[in-house]
Amino acid sequence: MPAANRSTEEVVSNDPTGIARVFRALRYRNYRLFFIGQGISLIGTWMQQVAMSWLVYSLTNSAWLLGVVAFSGLISNALLTPFAGVLVDRLDRHRILVVTQALAMLQALTLAAVVLTGSAAVWNLILLSIALGLINGFDMPTRQSFVLDMVYNREDLGNAIALNSSLFNAARLIGPSIAGVLVALVGEGLCFLINGISFAAVIACLLAMRIAPTPARGGKENFLRGMKDGANYAFGFPPVKYIIILLAFSALVAMPYPVLMPIFAKEVLQGGANTLGFLMASAGVGALAGAVYLASRKNVFGLDKVIVVSSCSFGVGLICFSFSRVTILSMLFMAVTGFGMVVQLAASNTILQTIADDDKRGRVMGFFVMSFMGLAPFGSLLFGGLADVIGAPYTLLIGGACVLAGGVIFARKFSSVKDMVHRAYVKKGLMPD
Repeated sequence: MPAANRSTEEVVSNDPTGIARVFRALRYRNYRLFFIGQGISLIGTWMQQVAMSWLVYSLTNSAWLLGVVAFSGLISNALLTPFAGVLVDRLDRHRILVVTQALAMLQALTLAAVVLTGSAAVWNLILLSIALGLINGFDMPTRQSFVLDMVYNREDLGNAIALNSSLFNAARLIGPSIAGVLVALVGEGLCFLINGISFAAVIACLLAMRIAPTPARGGKENFLRGMKDGANYAFGFPPVKYIIILLAFSALVAMPYPVLMPIFAKEVLQGGANTLGFLMASAGVGALAGAVYLASRKNVFGLDKVIVVSSCSFGVGLICFSFSRVTILSMLFMAVTGFGMVVQLAASNTILQTIADDDKRGRVMGFFVMSFMGLAPFGSLLFGGLADVIGAPYTLLIGGACVLAGGVIFARKFSSVKDMVHRAYVKKGLMPD
């Protein structure tokens, strides 16, 4: 029997060590290609993110402008994702990804040219951030919805999503460390150039996939009607609604914490670019551990409790980090923060994709992306402005306390709709009636 056709239970029962269970989604050829290409590209993406924040702070020495640059990229993304979700449900997701990755490559190479020629200024960094946000507005809901096109057994969907998070956060561990060294030695421009080149790997892997063309879906339906139907579905189904609201709240009050990391590295911990790289890498270590934990789970049952615990861990990590003035302790608390944030995101992603109707999955994932990308820009502005007034440590202390409270409230709300989730699992064939 081909590996990709074996059930999850067969894989688990034939693997006493549990290793095959953790990596079972790699049985699918298309997903393996995606995994390889993304693994290379994401290292470059994290290098660019760290280099961009350091470049902006070096040029301006302003927490406010750090927030403005982050806002410019996130807001363009957030405004587009609800509309993009409708197109994702109608068009060929594979082709959309090839186009978005090619455009992201062009953006990174343009950014590298601007910096390497000495033309970098806040205004053109903002414009390039807006361009990348528009590209990601199509790329992110497409990439989320594309997982089930590669891993066609819904039992393995949660594992594939967790492996995606593992990959993302392994790159988060490697990329910032490399960026910190390169920025200190040769400047930010080389980081942007490497990121641009790295997109060639994911584009090549996408083109090597064997994906059946996706037939047009709902092409005659009015576009705005399709968007309205998606919104009614997402916010009319309480389990989906509560998850999206929690993510949106977390995005506003806690997820923009990386915006303030240059301030903690330079002023609170009295370090430099290397310290920034270590802090971001520590968050990546915790996030990677969280993703591996999710990948090792056998099924989706109990993920609502995981969301609650991870949200609380996220808040506690930020609170403790805000008090730390020792680099080693700060790295430890960043690991806890990274663990909580990625487990909350990945567990939420898994539940949403599992219970969503297939013909509305793109729109649900559009709202999923918008939930943390939509308010994160305002969170970035809020964090930057608040840090200028009360300081970065107090800003993170408030954010951590808020997300901790949000997790507690979510636990009370979600417990009242568990029967709806169970009925959805029955409908998808994941549990007996």
